[in-house]
Amino acid sequence: MQFNRSKLKEKTYETLKAVFPILAIVLLLCFTIAPIPPSILMTFLIGAVLLIIGMLLFNVGVELSMTPMGERVGTIMTKSKKLMIMILIGFVMGFIITISEPDLQVLAQQVPSIPNMVLILAVAAGVGVFLVMALLRMLFGIALPHLLVVFYGIVFILTLFVPKDFLAIAFDSGGVTTGPMTVPFIMAFGIGVSAIRSDKHASDDSFGLVSLCSIGPIMAVLILGMIYNPAQSESVSDAIPVVDNTVDLWRLFTHGFPTYMKEMALSLLPIVFFFGIFQLISREINKRTLIKIGIGLVYTYVGLVLFLTGVNVGFMPAGNYLGQTIAGLSFAWIIIPIGMIIGYFIVRAEPAVFVLTKQVEEMTSGAISAKAMETSLSIGVSVSVGLAMTRVLTGISIMWLLLPGYAIALMLTFFVPKIFTAIAFDSGGVASGPMTATFLLPFAMGACGAIGGNIITDAFGIIAMVAMTPLITIQVMGMVFKLKEIRLRQKAFDTSYVSLENFGDMEIIEL
Repeated sequence: MQFNRSKLKEKTYETLKAVFPILAIVLLLCFTIAPIPPSILMTFLIGAVLLIIGMLLFNVGVELSMTPMGERVGTIMTKSKKLMIMILIGFVMGFIITISEPDLQVLAQQVPSIPNMVLILAVAAGVGVFLVMALLRMLFGIALPHLLVVFYGIVFILTLFVPKDFLAIAFDSGGVTTGPMTVPFIMAFGIGVSAIRSDKHASDDSFGLVSLCSIGPIMAVLILGMIYNPAQSESVSDAIPVVDNTVDLWRLFTHGFPTYMKEMALSLLPIVFFFGIFQLISREINKRTLIKIGIGLVYTYVGLVLFLTGVNVGFMPAGNYLGQTIAGLSFAWIIIPIGMIIGYFIVRAEPAVFVLTKQVEEMTSGAISAKAMETSLSIGVSVSVGLAMTRVLTGISIMWLLLPGYAIALMLTFFVPKIFTAIAFDSGGVASGPMTATFLLPFAMGACGAIGGNIITDAFGIIAMVAMTPLITIQVMGMVFKLKEIRLRQKAFDTSYVSLENFGDMEIIEL
């Protein structure tokens, strides 16, 4: 696939459209009610430039490499028609891709009472098991709502046996581990598996893999919580860097680049290795396609290095400082509407959201547009950040929000078209990506620290909230879609009935 100028121009426009609103909001806050030091503002602006370039390269790279890789693996594997081989490959693929997710390392650092390697391997195994279940669901046509009700039922039963201080981190893990590395590959894998099915529900079942894979980490971390019984631990947020001059500013980013270059190399290596072994065995991909995939992987690598350096070095300190400043105002309640506005726009800057919305539009032949998806996701994330800021101010338990939220989402699964349920639960994992982890979470932590709250119980959980609300908003969009479809059918039926009546009258007159 060649990337012509018009395609590149379109992706550049989409990237700028996604990032500029966040820039405008932060700058407006900086020059009005939440002044921040010039050094933090400069790191934020440089981070924004890196983020824009990184997102652009990432989107081009995904289209050239991760999507065709996932589709080919899914198609070739399913063609073998050997169930045990498919189960084994599905588990290994889920395990390897999860270990390659950089955000999993961040999660491991947040749970000091559980050894890092134990947590990483447990979460990777959880994703591997649930990817196999998602694969079996697609092959045997099992309804997604039934599986979601059963597995989330087990998750909420497990919460009764885990320390309360540990719950927010456990639910955050579901969103953290389905990031920009895993989502494009797993979604393309689902499309590849469904491609060899000829039934009418094949395209509907191509979605839903991310939703099931998001349950695996939550369940794994909750089980580890029961085994290790972790006590409450204080979380110390990273020190906000002080930059006195341009040399210090340059040094800050040059220290960040090698870190994320190493992280991304280690992240991509298992996927490339897995795909290489698969290609050696199957030999079904021609040389020209392999060259394009190789070029796409370079774009993906460079894009993610720039993106993660920009958001971690530039956005994290700005988010933390803004949270501290706004929560320290005499009218601290304003952090709720401000958080909602930031949440509305920040989800559009998530790399995996581009992938999801485009794939949904293509797989439904435009019936569900990317714009409608983006709007529904934005509304969902806006509500979730508003609720998360309310938690920061009041200290209410996250379970008071998660229990009714998931109950509503699971009830809706029985009333909306199947494809909307699958897309909604996929959206939850996609929406809670690196932008949430590196801007919204520090924002909540900064606010929580300013008012003297408990960071572990009150600030953590924002990723879980961001992962939950799209489940409701996307399915509500599905309800609206269904009602419109019923209305159009009724209108078409009435029109045809009237035409038939008139035609009957004409026959009688002629006779």
